[in-house]
Amino acid sequence: MTDAESTADPATAPTLVFDERTMAHSWFEDALGILTGTFSAAFGIYLLQSSGSVTGGTAGLALLVDFATAWPFWLIFGLVNLPFAALALWKKGVSFTVRTVISIALVSLFSAVNHVLVPLGDINPIFCTLAGNLFAGVGLLILFRHRASLGGINIIALLVQEKTGFRAGWTQLAFDVVIIAAALIVVPWPNVLLSAAGAVLLNVVLALNHRPGRYIGH
Repeated sequence: MTDAESTADPATAPTLVFDERTMAHSWFEDALGILTGTFSAAFGIYLLQSSGSVTGGTAGLALLVDFATAWPFWLIFGLVNLPFAALALWKKGVSFTVRTVISIALVSLFSAVNHVLVPLGDINPIFCTLAGNLFAGVGLLILFRHRASLGGINIIALLVQEKTGFRAGWTQLAFDVVIIAAALIVVPWPNVLLSAAGAVLLNVVLALNHRPGRYIGH
């Protein structure tokens, strides 16, 4: 590198230019990405459920109801996310909503399959809680990169930010704190502390990897 190149003005220096069309995912890539993301998220939730832990977001809310009732998790997860699917249609459009509804349905399906095909016996709750949040975080990351989601409180957080200016991240954190604190009603307090640590881990995975401009595919 020459001295002139090393001192060039960043505003006028050459930059990488990508063709928008070449960066778009194909339908096959989107389908495989959504399948992979939902499988990973569902398996992570299954580990959390098996360890008696919860997490933030609608997955955590569904786990709370699952622990407190005899309803199957796959049904609870689908019902909890229905209002958020409606919000997604309003704020994000048809394509995002269709992908989100499919993703919610697949997580519900995989959750039912996991119970049948992956019976868990004696487990380590610490390992399962941390691993469950890692799997769920990676699954969500994959879904985000294929323009899908699992519904979720993040849509409400965005609405609050648009209406009031209150940061979406703080709203999301407030909901997660309430959900995990509510777990004290149905799970022992050590599990609640472990759940809080796991939820932090999940959000760190998303914060470090889901940042605008770092991933050019869409």
